[in-house]
Amino acid sequence: MNFQLTEEQLAVRQAARDFAQQECLPGVIERDDKMIFPKEQVSQLADLGFMGMMVKPEYGGSGMDTVSYVLAMEEISKIDASVSVCMSVNNSLVCYGLQEYCTEEQKQQYLVPLAQGKKDGELYIGAFLLSEPEAGSDATSQRTTAIDMGDYYILNGIKNWITNGSSASVYLVMAQTDASKGSKGINAFIVEKNWPGVSVGAKENKMGIRGSDTHSISFTDVKVPKANRIGEDGFGFTFAMKTLAGGRIGIAAQALGIAAGSYELALKYSKERKAFGKEIMHHQAIQFKLADMATKVEAARLLCMKSAWEKDNGIDYTLSSSMAKVFASEAAMWCSTEAVQVHGGYGYVKEFHVERLMRDAKITQIYEGTSEVQRIVISRSILK
Repeated sequence: MNFQLTEEQLAVRQAARDFAQQECLPGVIERDDKMIFPKEQVSQLADLGFMGMMVKPEYGGSGMDTVSYVLAMEEISKIDASVSVCMSVNNSLVCYGLQEYCTEEQKQQYLVPLAQGKKDGELYIGAFLLSEPEAGSDATSQRTTAIDMGDYYILNGIKNWITNGSSASVYLVMAQTDASKGSKGINAFIVEKNWPGVSVGAKENKMGIRGSDTHSISFTDVKVPKANRIGEDGFGFTFAMKTLAGGRIGIAAQALGIAAGSYELALKYSKERKAFGKEIMHHQAIQFKLADMATKVEAARLLCMKSAWEKDNGIDYTLSSSMAKVFASEAAMWCSTEAVQVHGGYGYVKEFHVERLMRDAKITQIYEGTSEVQRIVISRSILK
């Protein structure tokens, strides 16, 4: 196997690293503390071509590979996971799903501006609406309904934990059309936020990724044209599962970035902080922590890269993406906790950043498929 990055991939990584340091780092503590959506940073990501990285140029995207996407996600997540999750949702869940499964008319109307991240000069991003109060890991238990009225559907229900909830212009909504068919009775729809009957709930006050805008979205007798259904009747659940498989790569890369960022801060601090007459990096207890952190980060990176490579080469990446996500998310939690420990009391205060990384890490074990769900996917694959 060739582990050498191409010149283009190296350039993408450097551009993402520069952006994270220059544009995301300033103000990241305040945005986290006050739950400020990073609109300016997301808009700049659009200008860089990072909101539709893997979309074909003819649909407004950058035409990059998944490996480049992982590299960019890692660098941005080292600094601000609230920025990177907005990028991940728009790339992995929204643009990917539209490019793979939508009609040409749907692509021209929605994918082109979403891949560019802007429309008429204004921020234009999407959101993926699957989770509900009674449908989290059990995605088949959809209570949101879409009643077929002939030329259109009437949509009613509530969706929870929606990233980009208030900032998105377009929602991809999963809803039950025929409950008697179970998962085969679920459809996916493209819904515009400004349509009558769509309402956005209050922003969730979260432990981590506090800058990202997480909301509940309600639908009351929303009229959805049949032309806005994705795929054939009953394709919605399959659409959601196939799209989420790619989304796991994005969140795995986010978790990798949090783990790597935690390690880099701990390594830097160990060279500056003195205890018992010498820098703490010379104490074996700290050396072992750093060694374990470096190893977990590298292992997570290789799993993420393998999954991205498989996706780019048309290989089934269901197993590798689940492995990458469960391992990288647990590495993020472990490394960020150890980074706080290396910093001692300073790790518990905001100005040293590691406490935020620790809070941000936890969600990577939960959203886009919990660690438990990933283990179900993995076990099914290996026990065939």
